Amino acid sequence: MGVNYKRLWKRLIDDEMETSDLHLATGIAPSTFSKMRKNEYVSLDVLVRICKALNCQLSEIVEVELDNRS
Repeated sequence: MGVNYKRLWKRLIDDEMETSDLHLATGIAPSTFSKMRKNEYVSLDVLVRICKALNCQLSEIVEVELDNRS
């Protein structure tokens, strides 16, 4: 199981926004965005700050990838 942030990157493109703009709006460290580019876990606080800045829900920026193993 993992996460991906494809929805966030698409949202930024659609809003014509750079990660540097989001960094300024949220105060999130550039290293955190690097982790997100690698689809690594980040804190819920980070995701909530992004949602507040973009006025969206978690499901609009992150997707949980479930393993199909039983």
